[in-house]
Amino acid sequence: MNSSGGTRSPATKEMGWLCGDKLHFWEPNQTFHTDRPDLSECFQLSVLAWLPCVFLWVASPAYICYLKKSSRGYIMMSLLNRFKTAFGLLLWIVCWADLFYTFHELQQGQSPPPIYFITPLVLGITMLLATFLIQYERLHGAQSSGVLFFFWFLSLLCAIVPFRSKILKASSSGGVPDKLRFTSFYFYFGLILLELVLCCLNEKPPLFSNVVTDPNPCPEATAGFLSTVTFWWFTSLAIKGYKMPLEAKDLWSLNQRDSSKKIVPKLLKEWEKEQTKVKSSEQNLTTKATYAKQQPSATNHVSGGAAGGETSPEEVEVLLSNQKAAPHQPSFLRVLIKAFGPYFLIGSGFKLLQDSIIFVNPQLLRMLISFTSQKDVPVWWGYTLAFLMFFAAILQTLILHRHFQYCFVTGMNVRTALIGAIYRKSLVITNAAKHSSTVGEIVNLMSVDAQRFMDLTTFLNMLWSAPLQIMLALYFLWQNLGPSVLAGVAVMVMLIPFNAVIAMKTRAYQVEQMQHKDARIKLMNEILNGIKVLKLYAWENSFKEKVLAIRQKELNVLRKTAYLGALSTMAWTSAPFLVALTTFAVFVSVDEKNVLDAEKAFVSLSLFNILRFPLNMLPQVISSLVQASVSLKRIQNFLSHDELDPNSVDRKTSSEFAVSVVNGKFTWAKEDEPVLDNINVMVPQGSLVAVVGHVGCGKSSLISALLGDMEKVEGEVCVRGSVAYVPQQAWIQNATLRDNILFGKSFNESKYRRVLDACALTPDLEVLPGGDMTEIGEKGINLSGGQRQRVSLARALYSDSEVYLLDDPLSAVDAHVSKHIFDNLIGPEGVLKGKTRILVTHGISFLPQVDNIVVMVEGRVSEMGSYQELLNQNGAFAEFLRNYALEDIVEEDEATEQLIEDELFPDDVLSNHHTDMVDNEPTVNEAKKSFMRQISILSGDSENLRCRSVRRQSQKKHQEAQEKKKPQEVQKLIQAETTETGRVKTKVFLEYAKAVGLVLSVIICLLYGCQSAAAIGANIWLSQWTSDSLTNDTQNNVHKRVGVYAALGIAQGILVMASSFTLAMGNIGAAKKLHANLLNNKLHTPQSFFDTTPIGRIINRFSKDIYVIDEALPSTVLMFLGTFFVSLSTMIVIVSSTPIFAVVIAPLAFIYVLVQRFYVATSRQLKRLESVSRSPIYSHFSETITGASVIRAYDRHAAFVLMSDVKVDENQKSYYPGIVSNRWLGVRIEFIGNCIVLFAAVFAVMGKDTLSPGLVGLSVSYALQVTMSLNWMVRMTSDLENNIVAVERVKEYSETKTEAPWEVEDKKPPAEWPTQGNVEFNEYSVRYREGLDLVLRNITLSVKGGEKIGIVGRTGAGKSSMTLCLFRLLEAAGGEITIDGVKISEIGLHDLRSKLTIIPQEPVLFSGTLRMNLDPFEKYSDDDVWKVLEHSHLRKFVGNQPAKLELECTEGGENLSVGQRQLVCLARALLRKTRILVLDEATAAIDLETDDLIQSTIRTQFEDCTVFTIAHRLNTIMDYTRVLVLDKGQIAEFDTPTNLISKRGIFYGMAKDAGLVQ
Repeated sequence: MNSSGGTRSPATKEMGWLCGDKLHFWEPNQTFHTDRPDLSECFQLSVLAWLPCVFLWVASPAYICYLKKSSRGYIMMSLLNRFKTAFGLLLWIVCWADLFYTFHELQQGQSPPPIYFITPLVLGITMLLATFLIQYERLHGAQSSGVLFFFWFLSLLCAIVPFRSKILKASSSGGVPDKLRFTSFYFYFGLILLELVLCCLNEKPPLFSNVVTDPNPCPEATAGFLSTVTFWWFTSLAIKGYKMPLEAKDLWSLNQRDSSKKIVPKLLKEWEKEQTKVKSSEQNLTTKATYAKQQPSATNHVSGGAAGGETSPEEVEVLLSNQKAAPHQPSFLRVLIKAFGPYFLIGSGFKLLQDSIIFVNPQLLRMLISFTSQKDVPVWWGYTLAFLMFFAAILQTLILHRHFQYCFVTGMNVRTALIGAIYRKSLVITNAAKHSSTVGEIVNLMSVDAQRFMDLTTFLNMLWSAPLQIMLALYFLWQNLGPSVLAGVAVMVMLIPFNAVIAMKTRAYQVEQMQHKDARIKLMNEILNGIKVLKLYAWENSFKEKVLAIRQKELNVLRKTAYLGALSTMAWTSAPFLVALTTFAVFVSVDEKNVLDAEKAFVSLSLFNILRFPLNMLPQVISSLVQASVSLKRIQNFLSHDELDPNSVDRKTSSEFAVSVVNGKFTWAKEDEPVLDNINVMVPQGSLVAVVGHVGCGKSSLISALLGDMEKVEGEVCVRGSVAYVPQQAWIQNATLRDNILFGKSFNESKYRRVLDACALTPDLEVLPGGDMTEIGEKGINLSGGQRQRVSLARALYSDSEVYLLDDPLSAVDAHVSKHIFDNLIGPEGVLKGKTRILVTHGISFLPQVDNIVVMVEGRVSEMGSYQELLNQNGAFAEFLRNYALEDIVEEDEATEQLIEDELFPDDVLSNHHTDMVDNEPTVNEAKKSFMRQISILSGDSENLRCRSVRRQSQKKHQEAQEKKKPQEVQKLIQAETTETGRVKTKVFLEYAKAVGLVLSVIICLLYGCQSAAAIGANIWLSQWTSDSLTNDTQNNVHKRVGVYAALGIAQGILVMASSFTLAMGNIGAAKKLHANLLNNKLHTPQSFFDTTPIGRIINRFSKDIYVIDEALPSTVLMFLGTFFVSLSTMIVIVSSTPIFAVVIAPLAFIYVLVQRFYVATSRQLKRLESVSRSPIYSHFSETITGASVIRAYDRHAAFVLMSDVKVDENQKSYYPGIVSNRWLGVRIEFIGNCIVLFAAVFAVMGKDTLSPGLVGLSVSYALQVTMSLNWMVRMTSDLENNIVAVERVKEYSETKTEAPWEVEDKKPPAEWPTQGNVEFNEYSVRYREGLDLVLRNITLSVKGGEKIGIVGRTGAGKSSMTLCLFRLLEAAGGEITIDGVKISEIGLHDLRSKLTIIPQEPVLFSGTLRMNLDPFEKYSDDDVWKVLEHSHLRKFVGNQPAKLELECTEGGENLSVGQRQLVCLARALLRKTRILVLDEATAAIDLETDDLIQSTIRTQFEDCTVFTIAHRLNTIMDYTRVLVLDKGQIAEFDTPTNLISKRGIFYGMAKDAGLVQ
């Protein structure tokens, strides 16, 4: 020991005067080369004691500034605080007691070394500083402190060494030499420990902070330092989510700093600064520009630049515009950086730290391997290294997740800000700007582009971090292996383009596949919408083939994608191996002296593994950067659009006119021609002005100009007071009916009732399922057009404004309703009398009652005055009246006529009136009177009738809306069941395995196993190879070593490829099978299923769930199997090298599964809540854009912005815990991974004597990379559970009850059946569905071949059911039907349906060629088809089309008129022409002409067939053989028409109503 005094290092000499002569600063023998290491007393007193002090003094100034800046109010003095302060003061006293004791010693005549004075002094002052900080934090509302935590933690760490050292000394020397210092030190140690414990506890929140007022505050704000670092505060939510599915009410409120209220203004402020900066710089430029422009323009104007050599003005313009364009657009990027950069930079700082810490572990691994290869080293070295590895890993975990947290929160904030900015902008952009980007595009800006930014921010740091990591890794590798590293790097670099090509190809395939998918869904949608017709025609097979053909294309693309996927998986898995192989092979063969030992091999391997991540990420980051830059441009362009000038309409002036326009000239876009020119209109207070004119003469534009929606070129517009506006197309929000009317005003019962009465809405409320609390679908989908318009009027009336702008509100409602509204609301006696009203109208009947009329012609006011004045002038107005008068009367008539038809009044009566009115014969009055009488009978409200059909729709819609609202509930229940209980799940997995094929499933798992085995084999071989260096027989078998290593590695690559390939094939097979089963079942499902199930639900199975099975599931399964086998092989390797490790596996696995269960349950529900709360943002947004002018007119701008912000915050409320749940999981899983590293290293140290360095390297380097796979395995399990539900949902709909078989082999009817066409009903009864009443009761009748039967009866008498029974869409509840002696219930459905012909009520066409619509099975020749078209009066129309029979019909046949569609259905019937024809007459939808055509064709073409006609107009069946009158499902009368009329029964009554008999 004494010898050490002689060899003092220079540092020791420096410290010598501090330590005095007796104490030594540094003694290597005492520290390193001993089994009981210790540090010298002087080192303990100086370095160890000062370290925490230095930290606190350096950190304090910055920390104090930070506290001062972000003060949150003070915290009341608590017990905890008092204790902390008291202990701090005690510590000061203890330290200074030492100091005074040293002075006391000095007085005693001893000479203590200076360190005894300095250290207690410094420590004491530092303790005072710490105590000051404790109080300062309390006064500034910090509930927990990281700085102090670190200080106490460091102090404790540093005090552990003297703690042990003093005990060792005392025990070796048999007593305590310096009793006071000994005691005071242990006091000091105890107090520091107490302070550390107290520091981990949390203070109460500060007074008056919003945490106190918030009902469900986010615990993050009040979490302590440790809790924040480890995300412990999230645990409560994870537990709650595990116990039961989370709901929106369980979510924490959003942190103040992340809310739209804070973030959006921040961005907008920066954006405005940027815009003003650009504007000012532009002004400077323009002054220069004008100067430059003058000379050439003077000389060159006339010649237009033709004169030689001189620059033409155009060119100058171009030059200038270039010069201007450079700074022209404000840079949105700069704005984003200014607004969110600082916060993001903190995250980047963490990333930098993490990047450096990553490289600590490979260095520690090197030391560990060299430690195991040396014999006489103290064991504690090994343990220290193991724990250092553990601590480095833990530190890296915590720092990495801190960084991610900062990045994700930044991403979230950017999205909030972008959505807010785009929303605010969309409310004020000009119409020109609106037309340049459609609603869909703007919604895309919000959804897609904002999302891209969000995704980018998370990885943005990789841009600098990846190159940094790569450079560091290369540097260490170079140190390790020298230049041969370059060979490995070359391989990596070569793989990058390979991956890039694959990625590009995959993207191209994805686009192609999306197209196929869209085509398939479109077709499915049509099939499901027209399923009834398909069944009636027995066309299912043809359409099934069509769907399967598209599906096959889709699967082919999927297959190609899978091939590419297998290649890229192979590249990704084999990359590290190939790199290692080339590097090691080159290293060994370059130079004989190069020996590959364990240290070199495994350190290099762990460095290569670090390299993998940045090399793979870089291309991804760059591609997402490119995408984001495109998005940036789009958003920047949108935010730079022109805005409407809020001052274009003067709202304040007090002129005597309520509305005045002087010399107005208006245009929609600055560069367009003016739409309105020279407009002068004065509207006195309280008058009613009508604006009339032909279509497109600028009536609506005038209203827009008054609202300030148009660009004012010149003139002035004044509008006095508040405005209410009713647009031409009613704008309805997706809210309750009441909210639509109140529109933000407070509810006043009596006023509200008055409004409803005036707008004739009271009767409608009785019909709507929820009264005025009925939820109206998007765009007012469950209201009729007239109802929408009246709601829009009610909104205007309720707003109680001073000026009413009504843009043709009466066009969408029926004639007598419009009269009611005019009389009670708008007219001189209406509720609005005394208000200023401007009414655009086409209805001439109201004009005599208005005060003034403005006549518009081609964008100018041609005349203005009262009705009488204008008539006398005989100008444009009189012309207009003459044109419209006739039409108007006729129109009114039609409205009524429509109405009457609905009640089954015949058409003929009405058509007589037409002629009467036009001829103006005296009979008119008579006719009119009877007409009015009929109306008054009906006149509850003409729309009441329409309401019936509307009601049916709206209920259906309402169900769907309920569905839409409920899928959370409905589907959540389904999904919750399937995911919570283990049993169901295994069943579903088995189902999927079966679909893949059980043998194939086993083979896939085996292949994965072999692949892992090959990888382990290669690495074990490597560890054997490195052990050669110990026995020095390296050179002899280098080639053998390299060869086998290569062989094993390449085998692994091939196996990877094979396994992912087989897996892909299996998945595609499964997808094909599942889809085919689903399709098959749906085409075989009885009609009743489609009546009770919303189509959306079925389509969802075909789109969303099949997509999941096609794409999401395979990749999830692939990743899951991959990570699972990696984790498994790690365990195997570690256990085989150090068997004792098996003991630790059980507890670690237990924790792992626990964390995984908590995470999966919670995160799944959070994802679901997030996606549910996302769609309202976009739907509210697209609604706002369409209604922007209404919102502005009513001045509800701010309220709508607030609504949008609330919706965004709602969405972020579920997104934020989602982010945190991933961090929470990451920290916990990585902790398990780090434990694995720790135990692997510790056990390797324990078994040091038996293990070769190669094996140690192998097991620890495996442990180092397991964390990643563990982490991914949890994510994949969670995704797998979410995605496998799709299989179950598809399965559920593939197993619904099917209808009877399409063909029954042994009961096939003869080919030419039915020959006569005799039909007999025998005691026949039928009901729609189980549990409903019978619709037909015991019907018995027989019809001879060739008879023509008319079927009549009131609504609901069972007319349509008759036809459905013939086709067996409804199966008999009793009795039977026979056709030509064959019982129809015994033969196959297709055999039956293909032998009957029907012309259905609604003409349904499918998208495809006309030819396909007539003859999907291609049974007939072209000549046949043309002949039929001739008979059905379509030949001329089709012949004129360039495509002839190949004419493409759009979805639902939209490109043909309704009449033409009806004729196509007739052509189908003619083409098929069987002995029995069923004609379900179209109701009012069809025009009379077409109807007559169809009737006459049927009379001639189907002369010898049995015809059943369901008649709505009696005149069509008056000449039929017999008429069947049904009443309440029974036969009331059945005889020839003449007999029935003479019987004076039901039929006579109907005929009398129809005016067919007197």
